[in-house]
Parts: sequence; C-alpha cells; structure tokens
Amino acid sequence: MTSAKSANFRRTLALALVVPALAALSACGGNSRPRTELAAAKLNTIGVNAYLWRAALDTVSFAPLLQVDSTGGVIVTDWYANPANPGERVKLTVTILDQDLRADALRVAASRQVNEAGNWIEAPVQAATVQKLEDIILTKARDLRRQALAS
Repeated sequence: MTSAKSANFRRTLALALVVPALAALSACGGNSRPRTELAAAKLNTIGVNAYLWRAALDTVSFAPLLQVDSTGGVIVTDWYANPANPGERVKLTVTILDQDLRADALRVAASRQVNEAGNWIEAPVQAATVQKLEDIILTKARDLRRQALAS
C-alpha cells in the first residue's frame, strides 16, 4: 500500500470509529429529563399516581383491607361496621385509573348493607357519600404533592 493510500485508509477507519461514538454521546444530552414537579408523581414503582395511591390508602385505612393491587390501582376493603352503628356496614372499592393527579383518574364505589332480623340486606348508598370520599382522597393527594414539592 502506498503512503497516500495508507493515510487515506487510516483517516477512513478513524472516521468510522469516531462518528458512531459521537452519535452515541450526543444522545446522552438534551432536555429529555422530566421536570421536578412531574417526576415526583410519575417516577415510581407502582402503576398509578403515587399521591392518589397514598391518599386512597390513608382514607380507607379505617376499614380492613381485602385486596390491594398497586400495579392495577385497586383497593378493596372488607365489610366495615361503625361501632356506633353496628346494624349497618359498608364495603369500598377505590380504583385509580391513571398516573396523572386528576379528578377523573379516581373512582370510588361503595356497597352498603343493613341488618334486618339477623340478615344483611343490600341498601342504597347516597351519591354524596361516594363524592365526599373522592373529594377527601383528591384533597389529600394534592396536599401530599404540595408537601413533596416544597421539600
């Protein structure tokens, strides 16, 4: 190989090695990092919004838990009877539908039974009760988010 061809070959080889390395390094930069206020809610090991999840668990903690699925975002309580009113019991299902902290990312369903002559009979649940539970969970979730962003 002549010295001109050898120099050309070395230059081509160097470019063939350097160009992919530079391309790989350039992929490391940029603005692909999540913003701090979004990162706290979205970067977690559960499949749903962490603030909604913690607020929902805290809100229904008065009742024994029957099923808890953080990946699917489902919390189901067992039947709970208030000691002040033992003739009535409730069961709750909280479903978190999204990773965003939004009102439509939360659904609460409640079942109510009353005891009549030793038998538990299905009874209606007031819509305001379910709405109130959703409001409590959303308020707690927003408070948790505010606390996390302040620290």
